[in-house]
Amino acid sequence: MVKKKVQTVGTSVKREFIMKDRIFSVSHQCRLLDLPHSTYYYQPKPFSEEDIRIMDTMDEIYTDFPYYGARKMSRALKRKGFHVGRKRAGTLMGRMGISAVMPKKSLSKPHPDHKKYPYLLKGVKITRPNQVWSTDITYIRLKQGFVYLAAVMDWHSRYVISWRLSTTLDNQFCCDALNEALEHGCPEIFNSDQGVQFTSSNFTDILNGRKIRISMDGRGRALDNVFVERLWRNLKYEEVYRNDYLNVLDCYEHIKEYFRKYNEERLHESLDYRTPQEVHFNLNEAMMRKAG
Repeated sequence: MVKKKVQTVGTSVKREFIMKDRIFSVSHQCRLLDLPHSTYYYQPKPFSEEDIRIMDTMDEIYTDFPYYGARKMSRALKRKGFHVGRKRAGTLMGRMGISAVMPKKSLSKPHPDHKKYPYLLKGVKITRPNQVWSTDITYIRLKQGFVYLAAVMDWHSRYVISWRLSTTLDNQFCCDALNEALEHGCPEIFNSDQGVQFTSSNFTDILNGRKIRISMDGRGRALDNVFVERLWRNLKYEEVYRNDYLNVLDCYEHIKEYFRKYNEERLHESLDYRTPQEVHFNLNEAMMRKAG
């Protein structure tokens, strides 16, 4: 059970599993979790309680109005009682990893040292599983603090192949999610935005090593990653906003169950009222009942 959990969280979240009052020492628990001892004791700069309240509100606004930039976000926050200027709104949006979803020249720029890949999916018909996978990151609020969630999804079946939580925006949890997904299959094309987490060489090298074609849209292109955007919206309204996660582990357990039901039980009209699992693995109802 512990091994399965460790495989589904990022490096920063592993720190949450360490228990100081147990029979095993912190050093021994770090070894079991494959977590560097120094990483456990590292303390990132905390967010203020006010910043967290503002970011939680921004997450709700962004889910409804993903095309809001810093200026409109600032105005929307003031209507909710938060006197936040455009500059501060933009800073917090950056720390949350969000930006306005709208056609805009040079909206999203990769790291200057990272290779930029073209968008390959314009006009392409998606007709089968493992034709196109995509990934993205979203902000998940907790009762005290927040985490980031990365997921890999198959475009044809809407199946969530893998996911990871992290308390930081480094790209290790994105690489971990990708590596786990590749244990279950291999896409012809892998699509992401141009965020630094996905343009870094340690991420693209994994794809190039498998000879997977890389497609990148600009962060903010309205329809380029629409299926993952819909997944985030469903997750927020059906799970996140209905709960008040006590901590990272509580969040992990809830999201784990949500994705299980999403993959195995949720019927999609666009999939002819089948589940993502049935479409992804080409299962019919009779086979599912027999397996159950």
